Parts: sequence; structure tokens; C-alpha cells
Amino acid sequence: MKFPFNRSTVQPFNVFTLAPLLALNRQKFASIVNAAISDFLALWERIEVRARCGTILSRFETALTLTLSQGARELGRCALSQIIVGLGLALALLNPWHLESASAQQTPFYQGKTVRIVVGLTPGGFYDRWARLLARFMPLYIPGHPNFIVQNMPGAGSMIAMNHVYGVAKHDGLTLVMPNYGVYLDQLAGRTEVQFDVTKMHFIGSPEKSDIVLYARADAPFKTIQDMRKLAEPPKCGASGTASADYLIAKVLEDTLGVKINSILGYAGGNEIDIAVEKGEVQCRGMTIAPHFGREPFDSWHKKGFDRHILQTAEKRDPRLADVPTIYEIFDAEKTPEESRRVADVILRGGDFGRPMLVAPGVPADRVKMLREAYVKAISNHELLAEAKKSRMDVEPVRGEDLDALAKRVLNQPPAVIKRVRKILE
Repeated sequence: MKFPFNRSTVQPFNVFTLAPLLALNRQKFASIVNAAISDFLALWERIEVRARCGTILSRFETALTLTLSQGARELGRCALSQIIVGLGLALALLNPWHLESASAQQTPFYQGKTVRIVVGLTPGGFYDRWARLLARFMPLYIPGHPNFIVQNMPGAGSMIAMNHVYGVAKHDGLTLVMPNYGVYLDQLAGRTEVQFDVTKMHFIGSPEKSDIVLYARADAPFKTIQDMRKLAEPPKCGASGTASADYLIAKVLEDTLGVKINSILGYAGGNEIDIAVEKGEVQCRGMTIAPHFGREPFDSWHKKGFDRHILQTAEKRDPRLADVPTIYEIFDAEKTPEESRRVADVILRGGDFGRPMLVAPGVPADRVKMLREAYVKAISNHELLAEAKKSRMDVEPVRGEDLDALAKRVLNQPPAVIKRVRKILE
């Protein structure tokens, strides 16, 4: 351990007011300063006293303001107490420097800094809303209370945002990313555009888990999965990228149930797909359940009977979709083979990532810990919870450590399963 005091870290100050208190001769202490420093530095390197003396040193200034006997008692827990007191009083009388404690020298890393949350989707959606809500509350629990800002970087199902945070932004803990939860599948699929490795990143947390609902215009020529399979021409469903919920559900249905869907890619985000549905450009879309029951245009759609719900990917029916079958119910009814079920589960259970927040690899462990702790406290804040409830945003938080484990488990698949998943995502 490096000695925390040196000439480069101290500032001049006036301590002559301590002289009457000490009632000691300046010249006498001057003669022992060099010896005290030498002895102190030698003992400091002894492993057995480092840990105990670190705490004592952090209270060194306080000890200087005490009487000699009080200072000795305060520092008496350490084997170096007599030397520290002698050295401290001598330096105080000689007034060469102001010795600051190690803790006083350390300014919190995040103090005076700005943290950026990069959202891989367009403004207005639930990813964006969660990012902005967390940006207000996380600073309350981070030492130094940094400023937080949100930057939207949509495109390619959040791949652009992930590539930026992983390969362009500094890995210093000042840039966070909230991508589409299915972005890990682009990596699993081996896409050449992927310039990140989810298993090497650090998950900070997620506010919820996300299952998918497939909806369609009420005037579309199908009401069920079975109807869709019989169509002469595949229905057009909008998608924002190859890792988005809309694209994933379409591919899973085609592979496991033989339902062909024409996925129209290129939309910047979910809001743009919803507008396309209203205009009749596309007939359907797969999306996470929470925002479908938490914002416009869906509130108005449901009142008007504009849309119809076809299926959901939850293991059990969501109460808001009580009359809509789960994909697992359909698997049971159609006796879908076990291998197909397993592949579907690898893809669909990615919804357990929810709306994740991550930092790039290489961020110091103490900063990752600070961010995770701040996330847990923020997501439990009563004001945040009240606002989330008011905005109809589901709250089922998942800790960063659990998401790290989930990423490794989902991506660590047998070659046969990976081959099948890659075929689905082609």
C-alpha cells in the first residue's frame, strides 16, 4: 500500500494556535522529525499494520486538534500511535505542510460529471420513458450526484447504440446503454455487423420483464394463428430490426408453427410501426405487453376496437390478455416437437431481460457496483414507483448480477441449438 501523504498532496496552513495547547518546544520536536518520518515509513510497509493504520490515518487531522493525551488514546488502537502523534505534533509546530487525510483527498469520481444513457430506440416509447425516469432518480444515490442525460440512438434493433457504447464511447462508467432486450440474438446469430459481446458487458439492472403480444388490425383477414397459416399471402408485420420483438415473434412462429409472416424492416422504432399500422402499410406487429396497455395510440385503439390480439408469449396468460392464448398453449395443442420448443424458448425467454441497462467491459468494478446499487435504490424509490404506476409502467425489477448470469446462460447453447437459432434469424 502506498503511503497516502507526501509533499505533492499537502497544502500550507497555520497551526501555531496549537502551540499553547501542546506546551512543547518547537526546537525539540524539530530534532525528532526526521527520525519519526523514517520510522513511520518503515513500519507502514509492514503488512500486519496496514489495514488498522489506514483507518487511524483517515482521522489524523482530528487527532491533531486534541490534547496530547487525547490524541494518544484516539490513535492508541494502532501500533504506530506514538510515532504518529509525535510526527503530527512536530509537523504542526514546524508548520511545513498541511497533511490531509487520504479520504479528504479523494473526490468522488462522479462528482461534477455527466452520465449519458444511450437509448437504442426512438423517443416516446417505454425504453425511452424508463431511461428518463431513471435519469432523474439514480443520481440521488451515486456519490458525487452526477448529472444524467438521455440520448436516443435508434436503428438496426439497437445494434447501432450497442456498437457505439461498446466500441466508440470511453469505458469509464459515464456512458450507459438501454438497448432492445433481444439485441443479444444478433450476437447469437453471428451477424457481421455486431461489434459487441453481451457476455463481456456489465448489466446494471432492468425495471421489468417483457413478454410479447402479437396484435393486428381488427379488419385484417385473420383472427387466430390457425387463420394466418391458411392465408394465401403472408400478412405484413412491421419490424424495427432483427433483434426487435416484432421480428422475433414472426420468425419463431414461422419455424415452430409454420406461420409465414412478411416482416417489413426499416422502421426506426415502435411508434413508427404503430403509425404504419394505422395507415394500413402493415397489418400487424409484435411488441412487449406493458406499453401496449400503457400509452397511446393503444388506449384509443382499444376503445374503438381498432386492433385484435392474436397471441402472447408469456408462460401464463397476462390478466390484461385473459382471452388470448399463449404460444405454449398452442404448442401443446399442436404437439410441437421438443426441439422446436427449446429453440423458441431460447429466443422468447430473452424477454426476461426486460428493458436492460448496461455498461461496456473495462469499467472499473467499483463504478459498476455504484451504478448497480444506485439502480436498486432508485427503482425502489417511492416517488419513482408512484410515477411508474401513474404512467402504467410495469415494475418487476431484475438485478444486474442476475442479468449477467442470464446472458451467459442464454448465449451458452449447444452447437445444434445455436445452428437452429441462426437459421431462424437469417
